[in-house]
Amino acid sequence: MTSANPLVSVIMPVYNGAKFLAEAVTSIRQQSYHPLEIIIVDDGSTDETAEIVTGLGKDIRYAYQRNSGPAAARNKGLEMARGEIITFLDVDDLWPPDKLRIQVTRLVNDPNLDVVLGRIQFIKLPGAAEFQMQGPNNTQVNVHLGSGAFRKSVFDKVGVFDETLRYSEDHDWFLRAREQGISMTIVEQVTLHYRLHGNNMTQDENAKGFQLTQVLKKSLDRRRQRSNGFIQSLPKISEFDEVKTSHYTDSEDGD
Repeated sequence: MTSANPLVSVIMPVYNGAKFLAEAVTSIRQQSYHPLEIIIVDDGSTDETAEIVTGLGKDIRYAYQRNSGPAAARNKGLEMARGEIITFLDVDDLWPPDKLRIQVTRLVNDPNLDVVLGRIQFIKLPGAAEFQMQGPNNTQVNVHLGSGAFRKSVFDKVGVFDETLRYSEDHDWFLRAREQGISMTIVEQVTLHYRLHGNNMTQDENAKGFQLTQVLKKSLDRRRQRSNGFIQSLPKISEFDEVKTSHYTDSEDGD
C-alpha cells in the first residue's frame, strides 16, 4: 500500500555522461514533489562523471560498477532504492518540474495502478538530425522508462531488467508487464524531455534493431507457450492513453 506522501527513488544510470549530469540532476531537484532520493549508478565511465557527482551534493547516493550496460545499472539502482515509487532518468534527458507531482498523485489516488506514463517531448540539440514528431509540440505517446513512475512492488511482479540486453531492455520489460496485465495509464501531460544530440545510445540502429527483434521473439514465444501455440494479442499503447490520441507508436509491440 502506498503512503499519502511516498518517498520517490530516482535512478540515473550514467556512462560517460559528464557533460549532461549537472543539468539532469537540477531538473530532478526542481521537482514540485518531495520527498525524493537521487541514485546515480556509474556504469564504468571513463570521463569526469565521478568528479562531477562529488560536487553535486552529499544527498546523492552514488555507486560505481564495471561497465555492464544500462539494464545492469538500473538493476543496481533498484537494489539501492528505498522509495515506494521508482522513477528513471537517463543522464541526457530532463524532467518538467511537475512530472513527479502529477504521476505520484495518480498512483496515490488509484491503488489499482502500477505504472503511470506521460507524453514525451523531443528536443533537438546541436548535432542531432532533423526530425518532426506527429504529436503537438514534438510530443509522442510511447512506453519509455524516463516518462514513467512505477510502484516498487511492480518489479516483484514483472521482474527486473534483462542484463543480457544492451539495447531494448526497456521494451522487454514493458512487454513482460503487458503480458502479465499490469495496470498502467498514460497521462496527457509531458513527463519527459527527450534530448536528441547525435550521440544518443539508440543511434546504433543495427544493434538496436537486432536486440529489439530478439525481445519481440521472446515475447511471442512466451505468449505462444502460455496459450498452447496461439499468440494472444497485447493491449495497444493507445489503450493506455487517457486522451485517446492517435499520435502513438505501436510498431514495436510485436502484435
